[in-house]
Amino acid sequence: MRTVLFLLLAALMPAQALAANQVALDNAVFVERVSTDAEGKQKILLEEPKVVVPGDRLVFVLNYRNAGAQPADKFVITNPMPSAVRFADSGDTRPFVSVDGGKQWGLLADLSVPMTDGSRRAAQPADVTHVRWAFQKPIPVGGTGKLMFRGVVK
Repeated sequence: MRTVLFLLLAALMPAQALAANQVALDNAVFVERVSTDAEGKQKILLEEPKVVVPGDRLVFVLNYRNAGAQPADKFVITNPMPSAVRFADSGDTRPFVSVDGGKQWGLLADLSVPMTDGSRRAAQPADVTHVRWAFQKPIPVGGTGKLMFRGVVK
């Protein structure tokens, strides 16, 4: 179990961020838990992942801040999916994903994966190997933001 947690935390480091832009990244992972209060209302809680087990829902958060003296133009963040986690969703953002180890990119609905018989099938969340955000507008000096995606422990 500790190995799975270590792999999850190690995978939080985005694989690629254009360092010349001097954008600082701060990454965190949380376990999503559902709690019921005294009135029977359910609340979603984000907790530190002390122990994770198969089926746990994780939330990966990437905070960014342009610490440079210039706007950060054409900024890209690429995050590999931890091997112990299946991609679930990316909230209300629409990042590009890869289902082939980062060779090709697109929206999940537009991608396919090869089958052993030579045919192709539509890509599914479990096929995602990497998640990528490519900023269309420069990040202003001092500009901050947050990106997130969810996964499920395999």
